[in-house]
Amino acid sequence: MSNGSDPFEFASLATAHDDGNYAEAVVPPIFQTSLFTFSDYDDMIASYRGEKVRPIYTRGLNPTVRMFEEMLAKLEGAEDALGFASGMAAISSAVLAFVEPGDRIVAVKHVYPDAFRLFGTILKRMKVEVTYVDGRDEEAIAKALPGAKIFYMESPTSWVMEAHDVGALAKLAKQHGVVSMIDNSWASPVFQRPLTLGVDLVIHSASKYLGGHSDVVAGVVAGSKEIVARVKAESYPYLGGKLSPFDAWLLIRGMRTLPIRMKAHETAAMSIAKRLQELDVVETVCHPGLANRLPTGLNGTSGLFSFIFREGVDIRAFADHLKLFKLGVSWGGHESLIVPGEVVLQQKAQPNSAHTFGIHARSVRLHVGLEGTEALWRDIEEALAVAS
Repeated sequence: MSNGSDPFEFASLATAHDDGNYAEAVVPPIFQTSLFTFSDYDDMIASYRGEKVRPIYTRGLNPTVRMFEEMLAKLEGAEDALGFASGMAAISSAVLAFVEPGDRIVAVKHVYPDAFRLFGTILKRMKVEVTYVDGRDEEAIAKALPGAKIFYMESPTSWVMEAHDVGALAKLAKQHGVVSMIDNSWASPVFQRPLTLGVDLVIHSASKYLGGHSDVVAGVVAGSKEIVARVKAESYPYLGGKLSPFDAWLLIRGMRTLPIRMKAHETAAMSIAKRLQELDVVETVCHPGLANRLPTGLNGTSGLFSFIFREGVDIRAFADHLKLFKLGVSWGGHESLIVPGEVVLQQKAQPNSAHTFGIHARSVRLHVGLEGTEALWRDIEEALAVAS
């Protein structure tokens, strides 16, 4: 797979499987099986010795899952990829493959809340220290990196949507011999390809834009053969977060329309973000596309952003009077969703999480779906008429 593959060149993705000749099917098949048998004793011995790379047990290797991994690797410009049963399974396996008790991680502030909770629970019990640094402060990051094992990034970050210079941060990590990882779920490989910017490992919640239809929960990591092999050898087999063949098949279907969907989400979300910015009842709109320019390497924006109401707006009334925007977590599908920050702050899983996540009590996170920009804007206007 070429690292220079254009993410918009989808012609070859329909035949990402081994020979492209499964009864001439235009859609790759699902290998819905838990295990694969051997032709004879010698075949079994050769497979266990690693002399043959072949499916043995679906928790380790399945042809449909492998099709998805090859497609994602192609899109990210990676040498290899590894699928998981959820985004958190991908994050956990990636991180645990590179740390031991006494190690330290440097992470940007405002990471995905469950990644933050992983760092504050299981890794804390493992005596792994996590230092949080402002991703915009390259000097502070350079000071924090010496001696760290992992530099963990999101760009843009969760909720506050801060976009960072990923290439510059990856360069700092390399200078200090630190493995760099980034959650690229927000931009998808259509709008950001971190491996080309020097990042070592890319992580996705494939439940989001890669799947694109709100019908699959999955995750994936991508990088060099060496780094993916380490994840596969040291954590993936033992945590059990394997990707099922059917979910992999749903992801293959979703990724075929990824560039078209991403452009539609981008266009609609930018339009709504600009209109919200003009409203007196809105204090701030957190959307990377509203900045003067995007950081190097970020070539577009997706459908997820947040904004903060001014005091006096009844956020409960606003949420309850929306019709097209539904109250719901996750994002990346056809449907438009909202999550009020006030609701998230009710969760008491971690102390000081509001500060670390950057969630404001008067904030609302929007995922702008594909129902049509004007219809969605009318929905917002009608709800605001009641809430204001």
